[in-house]
Amino acid sequence: MTYKQLAKRAQAARQHSFSPYSRFRVGAALLSKSGKVYTGCNVEISSFGLTMCAERTAMFKAISEGERHFTAIAVATDEDRFISPCGACRQVIIDLAGNIECILTDNSGAVKVIKMSDLLPYPFTPEDLQHH
Repeated sequence: MTYKQLAKRAQAARQHSFSPYSRFRVGAALLSKSGKVYTGCNVEISSFGLTMCAERTAMFKAISEGERHFTAIAVATDEDRFISPCGACRQVIIDLAGNIECILTDNSGAVKVIKMSDLLPYPFTPEDLQHH
């Protein structure tokens, strides 16, 4: 699967966004090493702290279905510029998927590829919890 195709899957997932408060629709598509794609959208709750981002929705769907190895995640919004994952999503992606590629796509379908380590340098990871 090309990154353009993965971006299109994220754009399609964005259509399912439940964002009545912010009206900021986000879709994500996570590509596993096996070639399977897991999609997600943002889901807003009236108690804003309980809102779930599209990237974490896709990641948790994949993990809950037994997937453990990933190569890339695409993120799509309605904006005419590239929007990257929030800090919480960056941490989850690094923790569960490692230094995969993040494909940002704008409303026109243009893509920008960036490594997760560039979005979250010096991350806290499971290795930091290992005892010496």
